[in-house]
Amino acid sequence: MILSQHFLFFFAMLGAFTGMALAAAVWWRANGKVAERWLSLLIFVISVRTGKSVIYFFWPDLPRFALQFGLAACVLIGPCLYFLARSSRHSATEPNWVDRVHLGVIVAIVVAVNVFMPYSDHIALWRRAFIPGTEAIWFGYLVLTSVHLTMHRAQLLDTPSGRMLLGVATGVWAIWFAYFTSGYTSYIFGALTFTFVLAASAVVFMRMRRGDTAIEPYEDRRIPPIEAATQLKALAELITRERLHVDPSLTLPRLARRFGQPQARLSQLLNDNNKTSFKQYLTQLRVEEAKLLLQQSPQKPLEIIADSAGFQSMSTFYSAFKKGVGVTPAAYRSAHGSAHGSE
Repeated sequence: MILSQHFLFFFAMLGAFTGMALAAAVWWRANGKVAERWLSLLIFVISVRTGKSVIYFFWPDLPRFALQFGLAACVLIGPCLYFLARSSRHSATEPNWVDRVHLGVIVAIVVAVNVFMPYSDHIALWRRAFIPGTEAIWFGYLVLTSVHLTMHRAQLLDTPSGRMLLGVATGVWAIWFAYFTSGYTSYIFGALTFTFVLAASAVVFMRMRRGDTAIEPYEDRRIPPIEAATQLKALAELITRERLHVDPSLTLPRLARRFGQPQARLSQLLNDNNKTSFKQYLTQLRVEEAKLLLQQSPQKPLEIIADSAGFQSMSTFYSAFKKGVGVTPAAYRSAHGSAHGSE
């Protein structure tokens, strides 16, 4: 019996200790990337929450301050996941002002409750309101995150980082459910679930790494010029026929699957044989699309032209058009739109 208790403690705490070490490593390697910082914070607050659960399970006389610290960390799990999902879709190096205000309000509430209404002085209030409230907040942000991910699931499924983000959200759902149903199972079940989620994530990550290396041999075999010319023509026909280039969420993995080629081989075809990157190739197609739209629709606003051609922002549209054509979209339309309309 004592041995089984020791094993239970070991496996339950394994997730908490491993999580804290992993959180530190992710933060150290983030290099200012917002998404990785949020991932680090998410792992850390879950580790604190599960560590508190294990200690409380084996030592119920845990000081109230430690309980309060673990519950405060629980409040931040949902927001950390939500901001991770939001930041993973952008390349910003720091949160925007809306996210700063959002996060600031959450932190202010948590600090105010913990300072002015500590657990030790308001035990009944914490048990009746604050503890159920932490689970409700966690659940609310899980739903909000799930809605956000569902809206962008097609784009997320096309990249390893996107699929990993979906896996993280699924894991956090599993941990929340374990704690939510602990009244019917065991309070330590949430900590054991976190250990399992970390172990499963490590296995999936290693398999993804092996999967990535499986396509590397293409890089050592050059595509013959005649074969490359045929494939480039087929690629252009596919994109034109299905108008794939006007989809702002088009990615290299998606295009490779639609073209029926491994991602590495398509990348090699564009880089080595077409002397252009996927991003440059796609931008060129969108610029040509914009030129055609400017000639055909001289009265249509430039914002609609940019959106119809697949550009996600006006700044990207202007810079790409000016670089590719040599003039601004407005100047091009002025020079070519009226001539086309008089024909």
